[in-house]
Amino acid sequence: MTKKILTIVSNFGYWGVELAGPRKKLVEAGYSLTYATPKGERPIALPPSYDTDYMDPPLGCKVTTESDAKLVEEIKDSPELDNPINLSEWFPERPYFSQDKFLRAWEDYHQTVLQRYQELQDYDGVMLVGGSGPLLDMVNNQRVHDVILGFLKLGKPIAAICYGVACLPMARDFNERKSIIQGKHVTGHCIEYDYHDGTGFVGTDLNIGPPPYCLEYLLSDAVGSDGQFHGNFGKPTSVVVDYPFITARSLQCSHEFGEQFVNMLDRGLRRYGW
Repeated sequence: MTKKILTIVSNFGYWGVELAGPRKKLVEAGYSLTYATPKGERPIALPPSYDTDYMDPPLGCKVTTESDAKLVEEIKDSPELDNPINLSEWFPERPYFSQDKFLRAWEDYHQTVLQRYQELQDYDGVMLVGGSGPLLDMVNNQRVHDVILGFLKLGKPIAAICYGVACLPMARDFNERKSIIQGKHVTGHCIEYDYHDGTGFVGTDLNIGPPPYCLEYLLSDAVGSDGQFHGNFGKPTSVVVDYPFITARSLQCSHEFGEQFVNMLDRGLRRYGW
């Protein structure tokens, strides 16, 4: 094992502990994190995610503990987050069907993706960090999808938390168009915990109100009749392992998510939370 985890983070803001929590567990287990962002810009923690006075509207309570805020403070300004891999330069863009010499461009695209998949062998798994940012630049990002498909082909763990989970039902082989989580057990933001307003991002004053879609419905449809979405509404945490996927509902799950990710990597965990 290389003891390296490819960690994909939004350029529009990540939720602090959803990176800092699992990172702590991974580092304690001897793993290093290699960061990648859609445009290669340094990822920034969403300010509410390290504000211990922030009240979560759906939960009606403060959600960031003093210890979690300290963890976030330790990583958010660290040089560790400087110079992440630029996904837009690493993985190729899928060509438009309307462009000249499309067939040759399509063949070149597939050949380059296969080469990048060989490079993914340097990592033991991939982690998709949550927060509101992924809604803008990760969920429907074809390059992020190709990374996920690469780890799936290699049979390596794919970990996602909060709106990082939304990347999974969208990542599909372009020719087959089938959900990669069909028949799987997953968790994610259940509708009871969705914002009604206030979904914002770093680097912009944009407030899109509620999330642009209901993640519960997206996941429920994607797993199909043979799979199961587990919202676990009312339970403090919700982490589900159905190898090679490990999914976590939200920030409260960050430490458990990291612990079970390590159990997948080091102890062969294949099922958990259902």
